[in-house]
Amino acid sequence: MREVDRRLLSAMRDCGTDQRVAAAARGLSWCGEHGAVWIAAGLVGAGADRERRGAWLRGTALVGAAHLASMAVKLAVRRARPQLASLRPLVSTAGRHSFPSSHAASAAAAAVAFGALRPAGRHLVPPLAAAMCVSRLVVGVHYPTDVVAGVLLGGITAGLGAAWMTGPVIASTASTASRAAAIVSAAPPATAPVGVASRAAATEGGAAHA
Repeated sequence: MREVDRRLLSAMRDCGTDQRVAAAARGLSWCGEHGAVWIAAGLVGAGADRERRGAWLRGTALVGAAHLASMAVKLAVRRARPQLASLRPLVSTAGRHSFPSSHAASAAAAAVAFGALRPAGRHLVPPLAAAMCVSRLVVGVHYPTDVVAGVLLGGITAGLGAAWMTGPVIASTASTASRAAAIVSAAPPATAPVGVASRAAATEGGAAHA
């Protein structure tokens, strides 16, 4: 398994010899440090989407939780970063440990959490999250199994918190609907204008006398 891991990493790192690919991979890796781009996206969503502000903030918290969980696992496993004899990493790293990928964990958590809030999230976040995961292989700082483990950890973390994240939104919507229904049912029945009612009464009275 280790040999397969190393061969796959070597093949992905070879892609970084193209300067355009290397630049894109560096940019994605930089944006994903400590889940920064996903936390920023969650805060922007909270500011722009008032209806789901609380859910956006809770989703952002799940991204942070996934990142922290990955850091805890790294400290427990202590797998060293990969070292390729022929190719150096394209970026520096904040820590020495590799398993699991924190970039992958926060990216997967964002894809699951933000994708549940708006259709745009379902279409935009997963491809960007996948690109970020791949970038960690291209820059040569993670084995493929690091990335897979990070994706699983982040997805599970966000999945477990999904009900907590979206519950209040659903409850608020249901409460609004019930209040609207109560207002409609409590409204007095519509009455005809006075003139129309008077003419109708006179007509009925004349018919009775006839």
